[in-house]
Amino acid sequence: MTSTIEHSAGTVVILGTGGTIAGASSVAGDNVGYTAAQRSVADLLAAVPALAGSPVEAAQVAQLDSKDMDAATWQALARAVARQLARPAVQGIVITHGTDTLEETAWLLQAVLAPAKPVVLVAAMRPATALAADGPQNLLDAVAVARTPGARGVVAVLAGQVHAADRVRKVHTYRTDAFSSGDAGPLGVVEEGVLRRFTDWPTGTPLGLDLLDADPTGWPWVEIVTSHAAARGEGVRALVAAGVQGLVVAGTGNGSIHHALAAALDAASAAGLPVWRCSRCAGGVLVPAPGAVPSPAAGMSPWQARLALQLQLLSARRGGG
Repeated sequence: MTSTIEHSAGTVVILGTGGTIAGASSVAGDNVGYTAAQRSVADLLAAVPALAGSPVEAAQVAQLDSKDMDAATWQALARAVARQLARPAVQGIVITHGTDTLEETAWLLQAVLAPAKPVVLVAAMRPATALAADGPQNLLDAVAVARTPGARGVVAVLAGQVHAADRVRKVHTYRTDAFSSGDAGPLGVVEEGVLRRFTDWPTGTPLGLDLLDADPTGWPWVEIVTSHAAARGEGVRALVAAGVQGLVVAGTGNGSIHHALAAALDAASAAGLPVWRCSRCAGGVLVPAPGAVPSPAAGMSPWQARLALQLQLLSARRGGG
């Protein structure tokens, strides 16, 4: 399907969390040596004259480099999003975010909230002080998506492309078009402030905001281990001894695991530790052998799988499964 939809002028709330989009450097041509999270969300909004006078509100939820994203910030952000979505006057939410963990935040918000209104994550690969900063255009595009009639669910907008929360991946270290939706392709593109949509909006049954009510310092400890040539099992045994509560293994190719690592993981699983398998490959899903039980993380990235296992453990802790 392909549809082109004009946006309407509903109220959009922009929640700031920091990131490169809010970064600054003392050298205008510096795109890598900047310091993230230096500009407020109000400053970012002021840098987009096209939004002046439009029904937009701004609030700062956090101010950090997204590589340092943590459970407490996720908890505060999810609560802020839910609170704003409950306001009848609000048509959609835009979240300014760093690129490093954007895909994790997007997946978590969609899993917990599955919002009936749009929640749009926006970021930049260049700081606000760059000679050709990409943040202002990305922010303008994100607001256009948030104002699109019928928009719903959590998406990310960067370099003119719209990515669904369950598909988006950062796939490049430097380019401004650093994000992809893999085999499925982007949900749509923004062209001169108008969304041209190719696929449906994200949907699903929300797990519920109360799932994140636990003390964020006590969220279940889940780690990712990776299979590779000459892999060893000592790391897994050390994690188990230290009290890890779940493991995700990013296997090679179609989820294969080095025999030494597999032995340690099998022992951990036999002792009752949940072990989920996915692939370290950027594209594709795990295709099970005939008669094999599919992995619960077959179609997930390692980072999505870690969050999914955390949420499952939180649910079990609350008596939900």
